Amino acid sequence: MDLILGTAMWGWTMPKKKCFQLLDHYYEKGFRQIDAATNYPINKIPKDFRRAEQILEEWILQNGISDLRIIMKVGSLNNLRTPDHNLSKSFLLMNLDEYKFKFGNNLDSIMVHWDNRTSKEEIEMTFEAFQIINDQGFKLGLSGIKRPDIYHQLNQKTAFDFRIQIKHNLLYSDYERYHFFHGNQRFIAYGINAGGLKLDLNSYHQNSSLNARGGDTQVLPPLIQKLHSIIPDINKNSKRVAVTNFNQIAMIYTFHSPDIGGILVGPSKLQQMEGTIEIFEALKNEAFADVFPILSSIKS
Repeated sequence: MDLILGTAMWGWTMPKKKCFQLLDHYYEKGFRQIDAATNYPINKIPKDFRRAEQILEEWILQNGISDLRIIMKVGSLNNLRTPDHNLSKSFLLMNLDEYKFKFGNNLDSIMVHWDNRTSKEEIEMTFEAFQIINDQGFKLGLSGIKRPDIYHQLNQKTAFDFRIQIKHNLLYSDYERYHFFHGNQRFIAYGINAGGLKLDLNSYHQNSSLNARGGDTQVLPPLIQKLHSIIPDINKNSKRVAVTNFNQIAMIYTFHSPDIGGILVGPSKLQQMEGTIEIFEALKNEAFADVFPILSSIKS
């Protein structure tokens, strides 16, 4: 299981200084995988287009880093939350060259992002780019794919070992949409905190993810009410980390979900980063294996 640092809020609710602090701690703890996308942050402010990757590049250059494993999602043409994209062979290869130059040995994977196409012929051209990217030693991935069935059909010839990002949390999951690819730990879960849910309404602040995305921070959702009723029983086991926040619950549920091979996290504070790493290490030691069935039984 991989822990992957996300960058979706960088340059939006998170200034560069804070991003650097999180990167420093994440790196010092031995983690290397970072997820980025051309259109991050998706805050509808055109001048911030590609700002997240610029922050990451600055940190790499400042620290002389050459051993990251960056997942770069490409295809989106703006950060305005529109479906506009370009996944043609030439555009993908142009992006490959650019990110090879920008990130050097730190570039690990190229993922197509937000593919709403339904044409098999158009998607087949993307597979031609995949072949070249794969031959150059980079991993391939998919994120936000409208027609997983077409990708699966075309992949019968090439057998690419795609890693696939899916939204997956206690409220919603895209896992079943990708049933063609079930059977191994190829899936990377994002959105595990359901847009930034918290157990305590008083914990939300102005820059909370849920606020930034237009969510309601004044109402306690039914799921949170259910969690409050079971947390005391979960915490009866004094030999493990006490569960005190929604991120811990989300990590437990995601870690034990079928076919999940990576968890994409987006802490906004150093304390959140420390807590995420703490629960991740506990999960690797099977400390919460008994909790997953309980969470599955109450999921919405």
